[in-house]
Amino acid sequence: MPLRLSIEWRRNPGRIPMQDTIVVVGGGHAAAQVVDSLRHEHFAGRLVLVGEEPLLPYQRPPLSKKFLAGEMEADRLPIRHAAFYESIHCEMLLGNPVTTIDTATRALKLSDGQRIVYDKLVLAVGGHARPLRVPGAALAGVQALRTMADVNAIRAQAAPGKRAVIVGAGYIGLECAATFRKLGLDVTVIEMMDRVMSRVVAPEMSRFYAREHIAHGVTILTGKQVSALQGDKHVSAVECADGTRVPADLVLVGIGLVPNTELASAAGIRCEDGIAVDEHCRTSDPNIYAIGDCCSHPSPLYARRIRLESVDNAFEQARTAAANICGRPLVHDKTPWFWSDQYELKLQIVGLCQGYDTVVLRGDPAGHAFSCCYLREGELIALDAVNHVKDFMAARKLIGEHVKPDPVRLADPATAIKDTF
Repeated sequence: MPLRLSIEWRRNPGRIPMQDTIVVVGGGHAAAQVVDSLRHEHFAGRLVLVGEEPLLPYQRPPLSKKFLAGEMEADRLPIRHAAFYESIHCEMLLGNPVTTIDTATRALKLSDGQRIVYDKLVLAVGGHARPLRVPGAALAGVQALRTMADVNAIRAQAAPGKRAVIVGAGYIGLECAATFRKLGLDVTVIEMMDRVMSRVVAPEMSRFYAREHIAHGVTILTGKQVSALQGDKHVSAVECADGTRVPADLVLVGIGLVPNTELASAAGIRCEDGIAVDEHCRTSDPNIYAIGDCCSHPSPLYARRIRLESVDNAFEQARTAAANICGRPLVHDKTPWFWSDQYELKLQIVGLCQGYDTVVLRGDPAGHAFSCCYLREGELIALDAVNHVKDFMAARKLIGEHVKPDPVRLADPATAIKDTF
């Protein structure tokens, strides 16, 4: 039955017919936010959330940090508890994955054979860990980290003194390296590129983080391609193409995320580095929207299509999709930002640094509080802040304004960024 409207909603019923059905598919931040935003946008029809996992939508960032470390219990992971979904009359179909989308009849088929007809559909299906395609990858003790179940499997093996090898030196790999060291494991990180976090930060920032991990007892091997995992049923070593062999009791594969596009692609929806959406989060099918890690969208700021793996982006796209579904035109054009916690270091990144031609450091990395500014043709396009929230907050406001700071003044940490142009 339709949700009983409050007085405010009766006055502002929106443009969606009360009897319509909106189905949301997903189990993370984007899915949880969009059902909330749809009710705030005065949608009063049937609202259904379908989740692949038998769990309420839950937070992902703590998985590689506090939850992996045992510092956060499972009951703190849900973004919202069951009472919230009951309060907004959102039907929860959990542990029942969608198997097909029939765009002609606007119907979903679930794994148990159930069929759900929708008027509007929101895909917040995220992604899956990129697999390591080498001999031995299926051995016991080889893990990815994407879900709560993944972490539970890792924690069962992460005893003090165990030898953990992490393949990949991106955010997930380095966050797990820091957590494993806290848990007392012997840790080696293997990275195929010549430096850590090479896809997202400048060499100056890579060197800083490599030094910090080494100081905490992590062995970092860069420029090495994993060629095989060795072992008899359970992994015992990682072998690299150059002959390097690293003993291992546990191997964590952290080599990136692959957006879940299978459902959309099979339904004839355009995909381009994820499910392709427009500035309103609408796919090539006008009745289907996509949000979060699974989709790519046009960026007015960077004049290209981008896909972001970011909690903030998931929230913002959820709000944008809900507004547009309910007849309130809204464009998704926010400056992206991210964060990563490793040891006592909080890295906050605003903007995308790809294409930079100049790097300006603000402060001394040795003091563990500094910023790395990225310029392109004089314009500030991104900033990495380590334990420096003031620079991060300033950059969030300024990057979208296409400011061109004076590099000399920008390098002076005593000068506020807003006073450098």
